[in-house]
Amino acid sequence: MDSDNVSDAGQTLTPAGYRSRIAEANADRMLRTARALLVEGPKGCGKTWFAKHLARSEVLLDHDPAALALAEAEPHRVLDGPVPRLLDEWQLVPALWGAVRGAGDARGVPGQFILTGSATPADDVTRHSGALRIQRLALRTMSLAERGWSTQEVSLAGLLRGDTVTADPTRRGVPEAVDALCRGGWPGFDDSVPTADIVDALGSYLADMARTDIGQVDGVARDPVRVRALLRSVARNVGTAASLNKLAAEASLDASLGRHSVRAYLDALERLHVLEPLMVWPTHLRSRSPLLKSPKHHFADPSLAVAALRATPERLLADPEAFGLLFESLVIRDLRVYAQAAGAEVFAFGDASGTEADAIVDAGDGRWLAVEVKLGGSKQIEQAARSLLSVKRKVDEARMGDATKLLVVTASDGYSYERPDGVSVAPISALGP
Repeated sequence: MDSDNVSDAGQTLTPAGYRSRIAEANADRMLRTARALLVEGPKGCGKTWFAKHLARSEVLLDHDPAALALAEAEPHRVLDGPVPRLLDEWQLVPALWGAVRGAGDARGVPGQFILTGSATPADDVTRHSGALRIQRLALRTMSLAERGWSTQEVSLAGLLRGDTVTADPTRRGVPEAVDALCRGGWPGFDDSVPTADIVDALGSYLADMARTDIGQVDGVARDPVRVRALLRSVARNVGTAASLNKLAAEASLDASLGRHSVRAYLDALERLHVLEPLMVWPTHLRSRSPLLKSPKHHFADPSLAVAALRATPERLLADPEAFGLLFESLVIRDLRVYAQAAGAEVFAFGDASGTEADAIVDAGDGRWLAVEVKLGGSKQIEQAARSLLSVKRKVDEARMGDATKLLVVTASDGYSYERPDGVSVAPISALGP
């Protein structure tokens, strides 16, 4: 097995043209403690290049038939080489999970392997725990900060510290936000590729996934026409907690696609990292109004929802309601990237009385902030501020800790500022880690 993909000891395999990712700091920390790092995310989000940047030798199972055959016959044979050693698309040979665990235990030192995968195998493949051996890292598509689209003057880590929000206009407003939404955060598309071509390419991405990839997750054959119908249904309900029955009703070509089938389809799409639902914040309220428990529907990248709907920037500009929901999903994607760097998580929040926030960023140590997403305009910002203040009143801060910020994120090109009522306002084009 040829593993001499490193020119000199100590150098990585960083490809020419690699763009730095925010998650690199997380990966470095994990490799200092775990024997292996598992990088997961949707196809095309840049996992292989990200892992190459960290690795010193590699096995590309998806591109090297000889390596794949050897791994299937003798998994331990592909583990030798300078470390960290990259095993790209490891799930093609499920036995590698046990081989990596065994080799890591035998060597007894951290930073031995990096595994990447664009599909999460069935649970029985990883039933032997990787705890304290293999740490998982979600690599999402590129945020606006990573694409150089955001000024990053409003830091999420700073918001969690309670820093004052202040920044000049970014000169990127609604038209630019629509274009960023449709293009997505795919590192394979540079700025020279027309937006319409990217939307077409992502439509083919979804078609290929529906036709072939989804059946490889758990070996269950699924009708690609129904998969695409369900994707369109989810896209129409992005940013909502639409029920399985509603998704089934909208997606059904006949009466046979019921709620249980929809749940199985959604599980497979989540394993493929096409969908990434936003879970509800586990919090305590001052009132007795029960919390809503259903997660909100989001794609791994909102451009996939655009492609599923066959939308265009022009159509979205003419439909503010649809654009608003998809823009919210863009903000959620960026918040997830920035929160991960800060050691925080992003959740949805809502109760039965109608009080809600589009996102809660929880640092896990008593610090949290609430976010409402609006396209812009004084009336929408005023409405969002009232909603955020209502959320703060509902949350039992004696048990959850005080909110460090209440933030309205807009698509406008205006200033970032603090309102007299304590609510902060910032355009997405000013946000960063």
